[in-house]
Amino acid sequence: MELTFVEPNLRRLDEVSSEVISCHIWQNRRPFQGLAGLLDWRLAGRLSELTRSGFLDGTLGEVLLMPLGLELPFDKLLLFGLGMREDFADATCRVVTEKLLRTLEGLRIRRAVVELPGRANEAISSERAADLLLGAVGESPYHESWRLVENEAGRDAILRRTDEQRRRVRRL
Repeated sequence: MELTFVEPNLRRLDEVSSEVISCHIWQNRRPFQGLAGLLDWRLAGRLSELTRSGFLDGTLGEVLLMPLGLELPFDKLLLFGLGMREDFADATCRVVTEKLLRTLEGLRIRRAVVELPGRANEAISSERAADLLLGAVGESPYHESWRLVENEAGRDAILRRTDEQRRRVRRL
């Protein structure tokens, strides 16, 4: 899997195109944070309205697939519920990451723009989130490339971690 990066701001996201963009929301945190907050802003509050109406609530395991219009350079939004913020742990990140992978496989999507679970407010370190992602992907040839939504520090940490893993694999 090839990993590239885009900063979490709308101007940078407008420069990227992909069939799918994926983000996450907490069950008990409003307004939305991270990528979900940016997308909600660009979508004129449509995500917030879905939560106010009770259609979407951020429960762990919840998945929303939503077509996007001309507001963003993506065809679809995949939004995953993370559950309660205080219950978030490595296991939650692993479950949501695996669900994301299965969902993308089911949709036959090989490239996506993705915010890793828990990264919007640093509930998990970028290195740990990347470890869980790479562990879940394994040797799967299906996922060609992901553009991770990360700030500069997160990007650098993930690049260091993936370089370490590549060196370790070469030594074996």
